[in-house]
Amino acid sequence: MTIDAVRRVQSGNPWEESFGFARAVAAGDLVLVAGTTAFKGDVLYGEGDPYEQAKVAFTTALEAIGEFGLGVESVVRTRLHLAHARDVDEVARAHKELFDRVRPVTTVLVVEGFVDARVLVSVELEAFRGNHQGAVTS
Repeated sequence: MTIDAVRRVQSGNPWEESFGFARAVAAGDLVLVAGTTAFKGDVLYGEGDPYEQAKVAFTTALEAIGEFGLGVESVVRTRLHLAHARDVDEVARAHKELFDRVRPVTTVLVVEGFVDARVLVSVELEAFRGNHQGAVTS
């Protein structure tokens, strides 16, 4: 795969610039979405609410794969990083609402914390854009 086969998308989050990363990268059949929080610009949505932060973070991550013409049905992996184990049920509820139909493989980790202590959840996505017909099978 050549560098020309790789496409990057920015979301405008200030951390992308300061750290030097892309929100999403398409490489071959995969689209990878970086750790995404509930920040939009300098505003944290759902402060103190892990469910709301998870919904906002996943929405932002899904918007990133949307730049490649993909939707939730293309998601094959999610990773959830939580600041507190006590938030597992609320984050799981948000995840289930979005991904129950497509059932991606999922990893949940409890981490020591985030750069901004108000962040409770960070999510990552991987989507497949190969010879996929959009059908969901069980």
